[in-house]
Amino acid sequence: MNDRTGGRRVRRLAIGTAAVLVLAGMNGPWVYRFGTERYHQYTIDRPAYKAANGHWDVIEFPKEYRQDTIHAVLLHTGKVLLVAGSGNDQDNFDAKIYDSRVWDPVKGTVEKVPTPADLFCTGHTQLADGDILIAGGTKRYEKLKGDVKKAGGVMILYNENPDKPMTLPEGTRFTGRGNGRTFLSDDSVLIPRATKVFDRKTGRFLRNDPGYARVVVEAPTEGARYATGTQDNYRIAGLTGADARNTYGIANKLGMDKRDFEGIRNAYEFDPVAERYIKVDPMNEARWYPTLTTLSDGKVLGVSGLDDIGQLVPGKNEVFDPATKTWTYTAHRRQFPTYPALFLLQDGRLFYSGSNAGYGPADVGRDPGIWDVDSNRFTKLAGLGDPDRMETSGTVLLPPAQDEKYLVVGGGGVGESALSSKRTRLIDLKAAGPRFVDGPRLEKGTRYPQISVLPDDSVLVSGGSEDYRGRGDSDILQARLYDPAANSFRRVADPLVGRNYHSGSILLPDGRVMFFGSNPLFADRADTRPGVFEQRIEIYTPPYLYRGPRPSLSGGPRTVARGGTATFTSRDASAIRKMRLIRPSATTHVTDVDQRSVALDFTTSGDRLTVTVPENRNLVPSGWYMVFAVDGRGTPSTARWVKVP
Repeated sequence: MNDRTGGRRVRRLAIGTAAVLVLAGMNGPWVYRFGTERYHQYTIDRPAYKAANGHWDVIEFPKEYRQDTIHAVLLHTGKVLLVAGSGNDQDNFDAKIYDSRVWDPVKGTVEKVPTPADLFCTGHTQLADGDILIAGGTKRYEKLKGDVKKAGGVMILYNENPDKPMTLPEGTRFTGRGNGRTFLSDDSVLIPRATKVFDRKTGRFLRNDPGYARVVVEAPTEGARYATGTQDNYRIAGLTGADARNTYGIANKLGMDKRDFEGIRNAYEFDPVAERYIKVDPMNEARWYPTLTTLSDGKVLGVSGLDDIGQLVPGKNEVFDPATKTWTYTAHRRQFPTYPALFLLQDGRLFYSGSNAGYGPADVGRDPGIWDVDSNRFTKLAGLGDPDRMETSGTVLLPPAQDEKYLVVGGGGVGESALSSKRTRLIDLKAAGPRFVDGPRLEKGTRYPQISVLPDDSVLVSGGSEDYRGRGDSDILQARLYDPAANSFRRVADPLVGRNYHSGSILLPDGRVMFFGSNPLFADRADTRPGVFEQRIEIYTPPYLYRGPRPSLSGGPRTVARGGTATFTSRDASAIRKMRLIRPSATTHVTDVDQRSVALDFTTSGDRLTVTVPENRNLVPSGWYMVFAVDGRGTPSTARWVKVP
């Protein structure tokens, strides 16, 4: 009896084992993957691992609050402004659906903000009063050559009348005198009056120089038969008499070629307290993909961008005055590719690293250098590694900002090139005869790296892709901490979400880093399925927040002048080794010229920490800053906000 029972048990065990082995054979990859993933999750959740490598968490907003975030700005309220505009979505653009959100990372709340124009691919920067200046955006989406259904292009309009300007409404009809073809304008346009020219010596009238403007025109119906191959003069419907004689259009080829994005002149200030956009005077030039950089006097320089007919603004730069809310052209012209990385130096000049986000000739405005805006003198800087792969590279002012050392990370070839760079480049602008030298190499060629300065003086470099917009499933799921003192990278925990085009990162007041966006062209390695915009936020908690209690920091003034002092309270005052003043980020398209970490001299007395703010207004531009206290373990306090008036 017992022998028979034992035999049945052995047979059942054998059958069960065989079944498991069969299932394992059939599902081996899944079983292995499941076990590997479980073990990986166990590993990265261990306290010791977090203390050495940090940790990533994914945040997914409720469906009604999700958007395709293109821009992000840290506000002095501790919240984050997330701007999508139309979010690189033609359907949203056509329906005039423009989005912004304000996210509170402490409370976890998200609020929708009415958005007055398509701020997709705008420019932005922090102003001295804490408002955010936002300028430019999208007037019209691009059309690739195969998608162009109507012949069209740019027409130059002339007005020979010195006595009055001419305004032509959207939809004005232009008919060729030679080809007989009719085209319609896609926007209203003002043609300035002609200028009377006199002989300087005799005072005799010589001629009228016509006023001119440009407008994009398009055939009234689809078909290549409307395309023109030669220049023609165009009469304007609705004009009679002298107006018809004095006002006309001239266009070269009007065909089926690709049409680039077009920019807008709109400008706004975003009020972080009221959480709303306030319209200010528009720019003189329409701009799509512009850079806004704070100058020595607190005014803001607006540079580059595609204009209202989709052409690169030809070096016509302008300055915003926060006092008058108006824009004025600079005295000289200088042209850059779109989203150039321009940083304010301690002597008031600007450093251009060569980093940019794309549009523009391959041989114009790409050399790095130091630019004096007032005199227009530009001093080129030598030694740049992979100079032909600077598009979509990232540039950061290394901490502390007083050292005036910059790190340039990765990049790619011009346009949709598959080339990418493994290089990092360093330059010390305080050195005699500064020039670029290569820093530590990356494991992979990297476009679109996200870079954030941390309170302990390390720099977080994460994400990006090897190919243009993540083609070929080339997102890089790696993160590293760069140590400026040792000039070395250290691999830390891998991010969970791939980030390429239209992504960025921002240091939060609690010392964590948020990541947003990613706009891949394709969703598979074979590049056959269209990509999906990444709407999830990811938070990286650095290793320094897993090393025990963080130092406290409380009290202190809300305002501290340059050259002045401020006293804070900390029960850990005796353990503090660094005090840092960090300007909040405003980032898009791998361009963040706002972030900088300034070292503060400080003294301790009991539980009191007294800091001194440097006097140089170019080192410490007016505005709101985060003050961090950092202890001997490298662990930062939660930031205190102060305003430098």
